[in-house]
Amino acid sequence: MISSDSIVALSSGRLPAGVAVIRISGPQSRFVFETIAGPVVKNRVAAYRKFRAPDGSVLDSGLVVFFAGPNSFTGEDIAEFHVHGGRAVVAKMLETIAGFDGVRHAEPGEFTRRAFLNGKVDLVETEALADLVNAETEAQRRFAVQNAESVQSELYLGWRGRLIHARAMIEAEIDFADEDDVPGSVAETVWSDVRAMIDEIERHVEGFRAAEIIRDGFEVVILGAPNAGKSSLFNALARREAAIVTEEPGTTRDLLEVVLDLEGMRVRVTDTAGLRETPGRIEAIGIERARSKAGTADLLLVLEDMVDPVPIGAIPADIPTLRIGTKVDLLRDESLATRYDAVISTRDGTGLAELLAEIGQRAAAQIGQAGDVLPSRLRHVELLNEAKRFLLAAVGGDERGQELRAEELRLAADRLGRIVGAVDVEDLLDVIFSQFCIGK
Repeated sequence: MISSDSIVALSSGRLPAGVAVIRISGPQSRFVFETIAGPVVKNRVAAYRKFRAPDGSVLDSGLVVFFAGPNSFTGEDIAEFHVHGGRAVVAKMLETIAGFDGVRHAEPGEFTRRAFLNGKVDLVETEALADLVNAETEAQRRFAVQNAESVQSELYLGWRGRLIHARAMIEAEIDFADEDDVPGSVAETVWSDVRAMIDEIERHVEGFRAAEIIRDGFEVVILGAPNAGKSSLFNALARREAAIVTEEPGTTRDLLEVVLDLEGMRVRVTDTAGLRETPGRIEAIGIERARSKAGTADLLLVLEDMVDPVPIGAIPADIPTLRIGTKVDLLRDESLATRYDAVISTRDGTGLAELLAEIGQRAAAQIGQAGDVLPSRLRHVELLNEAKRFLLAAVGGDERGQELRAEELRLAADRLGRIVGAVDVEDLLDVIFSQFCIGK
Protein backbone atom coordinates (compact mmCIF):
# COMPACT_ATOMS: atom_id res chain seq x y z
CA MET A 1 0.00 0.00 0.00
CA ILE A 2 1.81 3.13 -1.23
CA SER A 3 0.85 6.47 0.33
CA SER A 4 0.54 9.53 -1.90
CA ASP A 5 2.24 11.83 0.60
CA SER A 6 5.47 11.64 2.56
CA ILE A 7 5.85 12.18 6.30
CA VAL A 8 8.72 13.60 8.33
CA ALA A 9 9.49 13.70 12.04
CA LEU A 10 12.25 13.74 14.62
CA SER A 11 12.68 10.06 15.47
CA SER A 12 15.30 10.31 18.20
CA GLY A 13 15.04 11.50 21.79
CA ARG A 14 14.58 14.75 23.68
CA LEU A 15 16.55 17.81 22.59
CA PRO A 16 19.18 19.08 22.98
CA ALA A 17 21.26 15.99 22.27
CA GLY A 18 24.55 15.07 20.68
CA VAL A 19 22.86 13.67 17.59
CA ALA A 20 19.27 13.88 16.36
CA VAL A 21 17.76 11.57 13.75
CA ILE A 22 15.18 13.01 11.34
CA ARG A 23 13.25 10.45 9.33
CA ILE A 24 11.18 10.90 6.16
CA SER A 25 9.09 8.12 4.60
CA GLY A 26 7.16 8.06 1.35
CA PRO A 27 7.50 8.71 -2.37
CA GLN A 28 9.24 12.09 -1.91
CA SER A 29 12.03 10.64 0.23
CA ARG A 30 14.50 10.18 -2.61
CA PHE A 31 13.87 13.66 -4.04
CA VAL A 32 14.25 15.31 -0.63
CA PHE A 33 17.45 13.33 -0.01
CA GLU A 34 19.00 14.35 -3.34
CA THR A 35 17.98 17.99 -2.94
CA ILE A 36 19.35 18.37 0.58
CA ALA A 37 22.30 15.92 0.60
CA GLY A 38 23.21 15.25 -3.03
CA PRO A 39 23.08 11.93 -4.93
CA VAL A 40 21.54 9.01 -3.05
CA VAL A 41 24.14 6.83 -1.39
CA LYS A 42 24.25 3.05 -1.65
CA ASN A 43 21.20 1.49 -0.02
CA ARG A 44 21.56 1.06 3.76
CA VAL A 45 25.09 2.53 3.79
CA ALA A 46 25.76 5.65 5.85
CA ALA A 47 27.64 8.57 4.26
CA TYR A 48 28.82 11.95 5.52
CA ARG A 49 27.24 14.88 3.69
CA LYS A 50 26.66 18.61 3.98
CA PHE A 51 22.96 19.45 4.15
CA ARG A 52 21.68 22.38 2.07
CA ALA A 53 18.31 24.04 1.71
CA PRO A 54 16.83 24.31 -1.81
CA ASP A 55 18.26 27.87 -2.03
CA GLY A 56 21.77 26.48 -1.44
CA SER A 57 22.25 27.72 2.11
CA VAL A 58 23.95 25.29 4.48
CA LEU A 59 21.69 23.76 7.13
CA ASP A 60 24.09 21.38 8.90
CA SER A 61 26.33 18.40 8.17
CA GLY A 62 26.16 14.79 9.29
CA LEU A 63 25.38 11.24 8.26
CA VAL A 64 22.64 10.19 5.85
CA VAL A 65 21.18 6.75 5.20
CA PHE A 66 18.70 5.69 2.51
CA PHE A 67 16.44 2.64 2.83
CA ALA A 68 14.78 1.74 -0.46
CA GLY A 69 11.28 0.32 -0.25
CA PRO A 70 9.89 -2.24 0.15
CA ASN A 71 12.88 -3.35 2.23
CA SER A 72 12.48 -0.70 4.89
CA PHE A 73 10.67 -0.32 8.20
CA THR A 74 7.57 1.22 6.62
CA GLY A 75 7.80 -0.62 3.30
CA GLU A 76 8.32 2.76 1.58
CA ASP A 77 11.47 4.67 0.67
CA ILE A 78 12.96 6.10 3.87
CA ALA A 79 15.68 8.71 4.27
CA GLU A 80 17.38 9.46 7.58
CA PHE A 81 19.36 12.60 8.36
CA HIS A 82 21.64 12.37 11.42
CA VAL A 83 22.13 16.00 12.42
CA HIS A 84 23.52 17.86 15.41
CA GLY A 85 20.96 17.69 18.19
CA GLY A 86 20.40 21.38 18.85
CA ARG A 87 16.83 22.66 18.89
CA ALA A 88 17.47 25.28 16.21
CA VAL A 89 19.17 22.81 13.88
CA VAL A 90 16.37 20.28 14.17
CA ALA A 91 13.66 22.92 13.81
CA LYS A 92 15.25 24.29 10.63
CA MET A 93 15.72 20.83 9.12
CA LEU A 94 12.09 19.88 9.83
CA GLU A 95 10.85 23.21 8.46
CA THR A 96 12.90 22.75 5.28
CA ILE A 97 11.83 19.15 4.65
CA ALA A 98 8.15 19.83 5.39
CA GLY A 99 8.36 22.68 2.89
CA PHE A 100 8.71 20.28 -0.03
CA ASP A 101 5.54 19.56 -2.00
CA GLY A 102 3.91 16.32 -0.87
CA VAL A 103 5.69 16.25 2.51
CA ARG A 104 3.99 16.87 5.86
CA HIS A 105 4.73 16.37 9.55
CA ALA A 106 3.92 12.85 10.79
CA GLU A 107 1.10 12.05 13.19
CA PRO A 108 1.88 10.02 16.35
CA GLY A 109 2.61 6.43 15.38
CA GLU A 110 2.26 7.09 11.66
CA PHE A 111 5.55 5.45 10.65
CA THR A 112 4.53 2.24 12.43
CA ARG A 113 1.01 2.49 11.04
CA ARG A 114 2.43 2.54 7.52
CA ALA A 115 4.58 -0.46 8.40
CA PHE A 116 1.43 -2.32 9.47
CA LEU A 117 -0.59 -1.30 6.41
CA ASN A 118 2.28 -2.38 4.16
CA GLY A 119 2.50 -5.78 5.84
CA LYS A 120 5.85 -5.22 7.57
CA VAL A 121 4.46 -5.91 11.06
CA ASP A 122 1.22 -7.32 12.46
CA LEU A 123 -0.82 -5.80 15.28
CA VAL A 124 0.81 -7.82 18.05
CA GLU A 125 4.26 -6.84 16.80
CA THR A 126 3.07 -3.24 16.58
CA GLU A 127 1.95 -3.28 20.21
CA ALA A 128 5.26 -4.88 21.16
CA LEU A 129 7.13 -2.01 19.50
CA ALA A 130 5.15 0.43 21.64
CA ASP A 131 6.08 -1.60 24.72
CA LEU A 132 9.73 -1.65 23.66
CA VAL A 133 9.81 2.13 23.28
CA ASN A 134 8.21 2.55 26.73
CA ALA A 135 10.17 -0.21 28.51
CA GLU A 136 11.70 0.96 31.79
CA THR A 137 12.89 -2.34 33.27
CA GLU A 138 14.77 -5.37 32.00
CA ALA A 139 11.70 -7.60 32.37
CA GLN A 140 9.65 -5.18 30.26
CA ARG A 141 12.38 -5.07 27.63
CA ARG A 142 12.63 -8.88 27.40
CA PHE A 143 8.86 -9.20 27.19
CA ALA A 144 8.60 -6.58 24.43
CA VAL A 145 11.51 -8.04 22.43
CA GLN A 146 9.99 -11.52 22.59
CA ASN A 147 6.67 -10.28 21.22
CA ALA A 148 8.34 -8.02 18.63
CA GLU A 149 10.06 -11.15 17.29
CA SER A 150 6.65 -12.70 16.49
CA VAL A 151 6.61 -15.34 19.25
CA GLN A 152 3.15 -14.28 20.38
CA SER A 153 1.87 -13.83 16.81
CA GLU A 154 3.08 -17.29 15.82
CA LEU A 155 1.09 -18.83 18.68
CA TYR A 156 -2.18 -17.12 17.65
CA LEU A 157 -1.65 -17.76 13.94
CA GLY A 158 -0.84 -21.38 14.74
CA TRP A 159 -4.16 -21.80 16.55
CA ARG A 160 -5.95 -20.04 13.71
CA GLY A 161 -4.31 -22.33 11.16
CA ARG A 162 -5.42 -25.40 13.09
CA LEU A 163 -9.00 -24.12 13.15
CA ILE A 164 -8.97 -23.38 9.43
CA HIS A 165 -7.74 -26.93 8.81
CA ALA A 166 -10.35 -28.37 11.17
CA ARG A 167 -13.12 -26.46 9.46
CA ALA A 168 -11.90 -27.61 6.04
CA MET A 169 -11.92 -31.23 7.17
CA ILE A 170 -15.44 -30.95 8.61
CA GLU A 171 -16.77 -29.29 5.48
CA ALA A 172 -15.02 -31.86 3.30
CA GLU A 173 -16.73 -34.64 5.21
CA ILE A 174 -20.07 -32.85 4.75
CA ASP A 175 -19.70 -32.11 1.03
CA PHE A 176 -17.73 -35.10 -0.20
CA ALA A 177 -18.66 -37.93 2.11
CA ASP A 178 -19.11 -40.27 -0.86
CA GLU A 179 -15.70 -39.58 -2.38
CA ASP A 180 -12.97 -42.20 -1.90
CA ASP A 181 -10.18 -39.68 -1.21
CA VAL A 182 -11.95 -38.08 1.75
CA PRO A 183 -11.10 -39.99 4.94
CA GLY A 184 -14.09 -41.13 6.93
CA SER A 185 -14.83 -40.13 10.49
CA VAL A 186 -12.48 -37.13 10.47
CA ALA A 187 -14.75 -35.46 12.99
CA GLU A 188 -13.42 -37.44 15.93
CA THR A 189 -9.84 -36.32 15.24
CA VAL A 190 -10.90 -32.74 14.58
CA TRP A 191 -12.92 -32.33 17.75
CA SER A 192 -10.19 -33.92 19.84
CA ASP A 193 -7.76 -31.26 18.60
CA VAL A 194 -10.30 -28.49 19.25
CA ARG A 195 -10.73 -29.68 22.85
CA ALA A 196 -6.95 -29.62 23.27
CA MET A 197 -6.88 -26.09 21.88
CA ILE A 198 -9.48 -24.94 24.41
CA ASP A 199 -7.19 -26.14 27.20
CA GLU A 200 -4.21 -24.39 25.58
CA ILE A 201 -6.11 -21.10 25.31
CA GLU A 202 -7.27 -21.31 28.93
CA ARG A 203 -3.71 -21.85 30.18
CA HIS A 204 -2.47 -18.99 28.01
CA VAL A 205 -5.14 -16.57 29.27
CA GLU A 206 -4.22 -17.42 32.87
CA GLY A 207 -0.84 -15.83 32.17
CA PHE A 208 -2.34 -12.37 31.61
CA ARG A 209 -1.86 -11.39 35.25
CA ALA A 210 1.87 -12.08 34.90
CA ALA A 211 1.93 -9.90 31.76
CA GLU A 212 0.15 -7.11 33.66
CA ILE A 213 2.77 -7.28 36.39
CA ILE A 214 5.58 -7.05 33.82
CA ARG A 215 4.01 -4.06 32.05
CA ASP A 216 2.37 -2.17 34.94
CA GLY A 217 4.29 -3.38 37.97
CA PHE A 218 4.04 -5.69 40.99
CA GLU A 219 1.75 -3.92 43.47
CA VAL A 220 3.03 -3.72 47.06
CA VAL A 221 0.85 -1.93 49.63
CA ILE A 222 2.11 -0.91 53.09
CA LEU A 223 -0.46 -1.15 55.90
CA GLY A 224 -0.23 -0.54 59.61
CA ALA A 225 -1.41 1.53 62.54
CA PRO A 226 -0.39 5.20 62.85
CA ASN A 227 3.30 5.55 63.74
CA ALA A 228 4.03 1.92 62.89
CA GLY A 229 6.85 3.09 60.61
CA LYS A 230 5.05 2.91 57.25
CA SER A 231 6.22 6.25 55.91
CA SER A 232 9.75 5.68 57.24
CA LEU A 233 9.89 2.39 55.32
CA PHE A 234 8.39 4.06 52.26
CA ASN A 235 11.06 6.77 52.33
CA ALA A 236 13.80 4.17 52.83
CA LEU A 237 12.60 2.24 49.78
CA ALA A 238 12.22 5.43 47.73
CA ARG A 239 15.64 6.64 48.96
CA ARG A 240 14.21 10.13 49.42
CA GLU A 241 11.82 12.02 51.72
CA ALA A 242 8.70 11.15 49.72
CA ALA A 243 6.39 10.97 52.76
CA ILE A 244 6.16 13.20 55.82
CA VAL A 245 7.39 11.47 58.97
CA THR A 246 6.46 12.86 62.40
CA GLU A 247 5.47 11.51 65.79
CA GLU A 248 1.96 12.88 65.26
CA PRO A 249 -0.39 10.02 64.30
CA GLY A 250 -2.35 10.22 61.05
CA THR A 251 0.19 12.31 59.11
CA THR A 252 -0.38 10.35 55.90
CA ARG A 253 -3.89 11.07 54.60
CA ASP A 254 -3.65 9.92 50.97
CA LEU A 255 -1.97 7.23 48.92
CA LEU A 256 1.69 7.84 48.04
CA GLU A 257 3.42 5.73 45.40
CA VAL A 258 6.99 5.06 44.36
CA VAL A 259 8.21 2.83 41.54
CA LEU A 260 11.23 0.57 42.16
CA ASP A 261 13.33 -1.49 39.78
CA LEU A 262 14.11 -4.75 41.60
CA GLU A 263 16.33 -7.10 39.64
CA GLY A 264 14.90 -5.78 36.38
CA MET A 265 11.26 -5.91 37.52
CA ARG A 266 8.92 -2.96 38.00
CA VAL A 267 7.58 -2.83 41.56
CA ARG A 268 5.09 -0.18 42.72
CA VAL A 269 5.05 0.48 46.46
CA THR A 270 2.14 2.41 47.99
CA ASP A 271 2.19 4.10 51.40
CA THR A 272 -1.22 4.41 53.06
CA ALA A 273 -2.96 6.16 55.93
CA GLY A 274 -2.55 4.61 59.37
CA LEU A 275 -5.42 2.26 60.23
CA ARG A 276 -7.23 3.02 63.48
CA GLU A 277 -10.75 2.91 64.91
CA THR A 278 -11.52 6.58 65.66
CA PRO A 279 -10.04 8.75 62.93
CA GLY A 280 -11.04 12.28 61.98
CA ARG A 281 -13.27 12.88 58.96
CA ILE A 282 -10.47 13.53 56.46
CA GLU A 283 -8.28 10.77 57.90
CA ALA A 284 -11.23 8.36 57.58
CA ILE A 285 -11.25 8.97 53.83
CA GLY A 286 -7.57 8.07 53.69
CA ILE A 287 -8.19 4.89 55.68
CA GLU A 288 -10.99 3.88 53.31
CA ARG A 289 -8.64 4.40 50.35
CA ALA A 290 -5.97 2.36 52.12
CA ARG A 291 -8.29 -0.61 52.61
CA SER A 292 -9.54 -0.34 49.03
CA LYS A 293 -5.97 -0.28 47.67
CA ALA A 294 -5.06 -3.27 49.83
CA GLY A 295 -7.77 -5.30 48.11
CA THR A 296 -6.04 -4.92 44.72
CA ALA A 297 -2.45 -5.53 45.86
CA ASP A 298 -0.16 -8.37 44.84
CA LEU A 299 1.59 -8.24 48.22
CA LEU A 300 0.74 -6.59 51.55
CA LEU A 301 3.40 -5.42 53.99
CA VAL A 302 1.61 -5.23 57.33
CA LEU A 303 3.81 -3.22 59.69
CA GLU A 304 3.65 -3.35 63.47
CA ASP A 305 5.66 -1.36 66.00
CA MET A 306 7.26 -4.13 68.07
CA VAL A 307 7.78 -1.75 71.01
CA ASP A 308 4.15 -0.59 71.08
CA PRO A 309 2.02 -2.92 68.89
CA VAL A 310 -1.44 -1.68 67.89
CA PRO A 311 -4.00 -3.94 66.14
CA ILE A 312 -5.38 -2.71 62.80
CA GLY A 313 -8.36 -4.98 62.33
CA ALA A 314 -9.09 -7.30 59.43
CA ILE A 315 -6.97 -7.30 56.28
CA PRO A 316 -7.76 -9.06 52.98
CA ALA A 317 -7.32 -12.78 53.58
CA ASP A 318 -6.79 -13.62 49.90
CA ILE A 319 -3.79 -11.30 49.38
CA PRO A 320 -0.27 -12.62 50.11
CA THR A 321 0.99 -10.87 53.24
CA LEU A 322 4.29 -10.27 55.01
CA ARG A 323 4.03 -9.29 58.68
CA ILE A 324 6.84 -6.84 59.36
CA GLY A 325 8.06 -5.90 62.84
CA THR A 326 9.48 -2.37 62.90
CA LYS A 327 11.86 -0.45 65.19
CA VAL A 328 13.92 -3.54 65.96
CA ASP A 329 16.73 -1.24 67.09
CA LEU A 330 14.57 -0.27 70.10
CA LEU A 331 13.47 -3.81 70.96
CA ARG A 332 14.68 -5.18 74.30
CA ASP A 333 13.05 -8.61 74.19
CA GLU A 334 14.45 -10.20 71.03
CA SER A 335 12.12 -13.20 71.36
CA LEU A 336 9.26 -10.96 70.18
CA ALA A 337 10.88 -10.82 66.74
CA THR A 338 9.93 -14.45 66.07
CA ARG A 339 6.29 -13.41 65.66
CA TYR A 340 7.04 -11.71 62.35
CA ASP A 341 8.03 -12.73 58.84
CA ALA A 342 10.72 -10.03 58.91
CA VAL A 343 12.00 -7.35 61.27
CA ILE A 344 13.44 -4.02 60.19
CA SER A 345 14.82 -0.73 61.42
CA THR A 346 14.74 2.23 59.07
CA ARG A 347 17.05 4.09 61.47
CA ASP A 348 20.05 1.76 61.06
CA GLY A 349 18.93 -0.17 57.94
CA THR A 350 18.50 -3.55 59.64
CA GLY A 351 16.52 -5.98 57.47
CA LEU A 352 15.86 -3.61 54.56
CA ALA A 353 18.05 -5.43 52.04
CA GLU A 354 16.49 -8.77 53.01
CA LEU A 355 13.00 -7.28 52.69
CA LEU A 356 13.74 -5.92 49.23
CA ALA A 357 15.11 -9.32 48.20
CA GLU A 358 11.95 -11.03 49.43
CA ILE A 359 9.74 -8.61 47.51
CA GLY A 360 11.82 -9.19 44.38
CA GLN A 361 11.54 -12.96 44.73
CA ARG A 362 7.78 -12.77 45.11
CA ALA A 363 7.49 -10.51 42.07
CA ALA A 364 9.62 -12.92 40.04
CA ALA A 365 7.46 -15.85 41.15
CA GLN A 366 4.35 -14.03 39.94
CA ILE A 367 5.90 -13.36 36.55
CA GLY A 368 6.95 -16.99 36.10
CA GLN A 369 9.41 -18.30 33.54
CA ALA A 370 11.02 -15.69 31.30
CA GLY A 371 10.31 -17.79 28.19
CA ASP A 372 6.56 -18.08 28.76
CA VAL A 373 4.40 -16.67 25.95
CA LEU A 374 1.85 -14.38 27.62
CA PRO A 375 -1.07 -12.31 26.31
CA SER A 376 0.20 -8.75 26.45
CA ARG A 377 -3.05 -6.77 26.09
CA LEU A 378 -6.54 -6.93 27.54
CA ARG A 379 -7.94 -6.94 24.01
CA HIS A 380 -6.02 -10.17 23.37
CA VAL A 381 -7.64 -11.76 26.41
CA GLU A 382 -11.12 -10.60 25.40
CA LEU A 383 -10.74 -12.00 21.87
CA LEU A 384 -9.22 -15.24 23.19
CA ASN A 385 -12.16 -15.69 25.55
CA GLU A 386 -14.58 -15.06 22.69
CA ALA A 387 -12.74 -17.65 20.60
CA LYS A 388 -12.92 -20.14 23.47
CA ARG A 389 -16.68 -19.60 23.82
CA PHE A 390 -17.19 -20.40 20.14
CA LEU A 391 -14.99 -23.49 20.46
CA LEU A 392 -16.93 -24.68 23.50
CA ALA A 393 -20.16 -24.22 21.56
CA ALA A 394 -18.69 -26.20 18.66
CA VAL A 395 -17.48 -29.20 20.66
CA GLY A 396 -20.67 -29.29 22.73
CA GLY A 397 -23.09 -29.02 19.83
CA ASP A 398 -23.45 -32.60 18.62
CA GLU A 399 -27.15 -32.14 18.05
CA ARG A 400 -26.74 -28.95 16.00
CA GLY A 401 -25.23 -30.54 12.91
CA GLN A 402 -21.77 -30.27 11.40
CA GLU A 403 -22.60 -27.14 9.37
CA LEU A 404 -23.34 -25.02 12.44
CA ARG A 405 -20.38 -26.43 14.32
CA ALA A 406 -18.12 -25.57 11.41
CA GLU A 407 -19.47 -22.01 11.57
CA GLU A 408 -18.48 -21.84 15.25
CA LEU A 409 -14.94 -22.78 14.20
CA ARG A 410 -14.96 -19.98 11.62
CA LEU A 411 -16.03 -17.45 14.23
CA ALA A 412 -13.32 -18.64 16.63
CA ALA A 413 -10.67 -18.38 13.89
CA ASP A 414 -11.93 -14.89 13.09
CA ARG A 415 -11.35 -13.78 16.70
CA LEU A 416 -7.81 -15.13 16.65
CA GLY A 417 -7.18 -13.34 13.36
CA ARG A 418 -8.35 -10.08 14.87
CA ILE A 419 -5.60 -10.26 17.48
CA VAL A 420 -2.81 -10.11 14.89
CA GLY A 421 -4.74 -8.09 12.28
CA ALA A 422 -5.23 -10.93 9.82
CA VAL A 423 -8.87 -9.87 9.40
CA ASP A 424 -10.57 -6.46 9.33
CA VAL A 425 -9.50 -4.40 12.36
CA GLU A 426 -9.90 -0.86 11.02
CA ASP A 427 -11.79 0.23 14.14
CA LEU A 428 -8.78 -0.65 16.31
CA LEU A 429 -6.09 1.20 14.41
CA ASP A 430 -6.61 4.71 15.77
CA VAL A 431 -6.55 3.40 19.34
CA ILE A 432 -3.43 1.28 18.87
CA PHE A 433 -1.29 3.80 17.00
CA SER A 434 -2.23 6.70 19.27
CA GLN A 435 0.03 5.07 21.88
CA PHE A 436 3.14 5.93 19.85
CA CYS A 437 5.24 9.04 19.97
CA ILE A 438 5.66 11.19 16.88
CA GLY A 439 8.55 9.84 14.79
CA LYS A 440 7.69 6.20 15.47
